[in-house]
Amino acid sequence: MTELKSWVRENQTLVYFLIAQLLAFGAGGISVVSYMVNLEARVNILETRGSSHLAEINNRLTVTEKETEDNSHRLDRIVDIMTKKLNINPE
Repeated sequence: MTELKSWVRENQTLVYFLIAQLLAFGAGGISVVSYMVNLEARVNILETRGSSHLAEINNRLTVTEKETEDNSHRLDRIVDIMTKKLNINPE
């Protein structure tokens, strides 16, 4: 035991550094776990509360896709009519 005490006295700076490093790693680990728990809570809240909002957004996207498809068909029809009147063969 006296040898350990004398070694600690001789290497006091190293002992303090190792203790500080241990505390830093512990704080870092706690921080990572805290972040993961917070992220999981956010995901859970989004899944439970945000479901209706996500369904509404999905409905809006479906309507927009349908309108875009209809507009595309209309444009194709207009191009066909115009090229027939101009006697141009579209490629």
